[in-house]
Amino acid sequence: MKKLSYITLASIALFSCDPEFDDSVNVNQKDYSAGDADFSSFVTLGNSLTSGFADNALYLHGQENSFPNILAGQFSLVGGGEFTQPLVSDNLGGFTVGGVVTGTNRLVLNSQLSPVPIEGTPTTEITDIQQGPFNNVGVPGAKSYHLTFPGYAALNPYYTRFASSPTATVLEDAIVNNPTFYSLWIGNNDILGYASSGGTGIDQNAAGNVDPSTYGGGDISHPLVVQGSISAMIQALDATGAKGVICNIPSVTDIPFFTTVPYNAIPMDTSTAEATNTAYAQYNGGIQQAFAALVNAGLISQANADAEIANRTISFTAGQNALVILDESLTDLTNINPALISMRQATNRDLIPLTTSGVIGTLADPNNPASVIGVGVPLNDGQVLTASEYASVENARTQYNSIINSIASSYDNVIVADMANGLSRLNSSGIPYNGGTLYSTFATGGGFSLDGVHPSAQGYAAIANIFIESVNSGFNANIPTVNIGNYSTIFYE
Repeated sequence: MKKLSYITLASIALFSCDPEFDDSVNVNQKDYSAGDADFSSFVTLGNSLTSGFADNALYLHGQENSFPNILAGQFSLVGGGEFTQPLVSDNLGGFTVGGVVTGTNRLVLNSQLSPVPIEGTPTTEITDIQQGPFNNVGVPGAKSYHLTFPGYAALNPYYTRFASSPTATVLEDAIVNNPTFYSLWIGNNDILGYASSGGTGIDQNAAGNVDPSTYGGGDISHPLVVQGSISAMIQALDATGAKGVICNIPSVTDIPFFTTVPYNAIPMDTSTAEATNTAYAQYNGGIQQAFAALVNAGLISQANADAEIANRTISFTAGQNALVILDESLTDLTNINPALISMRQATNRDLIPLTTSGVIGTLADPNNPASVIGVGVPLNDGQVLTASEYASVENARTQYNSIINSIASSYDNVIVADMANGLSRLNSSGIPYNGGTLYSTFATGGGFSLDGVHPSAQGYAAIANIFIESVNSGFNANIPTVNIGNYSTIFYE
């Protein structure tokens, strides 16, 4: 069986140009207004989305086109002051620690139109501490509780290089700027690590664990932890007299990392389908026998047994077929028969991560032609986000956004920018701009970089516009948006 390519593209629009202001919105600068806000000292807190991370790396072009830097350019039209960022040294994206290359370089498209790390030795040395203060304190990888954690610099190399001290907090390094206006976008990583790893972490929300010191990188943070962290930050920022915007959390189903690889990614002709069904006949029969035994023992109802048998029966036909996956939520039958592992075929409610595409259709055992991953060998737990695991992610996200809305409503000087709705529009109908329409489609849509999670420069420009529209509405301002078409998309090697 032919290996499924990481991505196959017929055509790609490539851009590399400098950002410009969109004068089509307000052609007369004297009409621009800060409204009720003061942008003279703008600070922004968050994670990789705030830092300008893109193409699976933090590189110079991405930082220069971060949505906060785009915002600062527009704020300068209405009294905004200098905006500084802890810029890296090059456009390669990797980094070194004590001269040893550690981080990976950014992704570009090669001649086969597949994303690969760009070649070159990075020159950004993590131990070369950048002297602040900086207005942009976005830290790639940060979860909500990390921004208030003293000593986080020792745990995160991106923060190591610009923390004001080894024991500083990201929040402290933001407030030292005496902000008059701020943005906070945090909480994405509190669910994304779990989702992107195929649900291999722990849902601490379901577990009821509110001690973040015990969390792993792939865990879902308990909503009370997120609430406590965001509340503490908004309270501290509000105490400075600054006004601000907090962004809510988009759905993982609106980013191409989870929407590019179809659940039915296996093409077969009639003869191959028939041969595969013959190979699975014994497994399917064993499932029926095992559930019959459970029903006879009174351990499961006939209706539930019939439903699970239908769910677990493996069947292929000519055409596109659903992937075979492991699902730990299924009834464990291995005590009855060790060969009856918990597997089924995927449905359109299961999400296949972009990174899984590289293994689908390959052989788990090079010497065994029947060991095709996704057919004869099921995708493992880390290679698929099952419907039940996605439900855990969405449950937490819904609670996070409710918390964000509640916190914002308790302060007179805080509004919410609806990034969840914005990215949903990008994914469903696209976001029009002067010269085209931006979409979330991987590589060709223009909105996302090649890691499928972080926006391209055009995507960050769209996010900046959503932010500006919120500011204009919430603070009676009149700040022009930018022309998305003046920013870059993806890059070719």
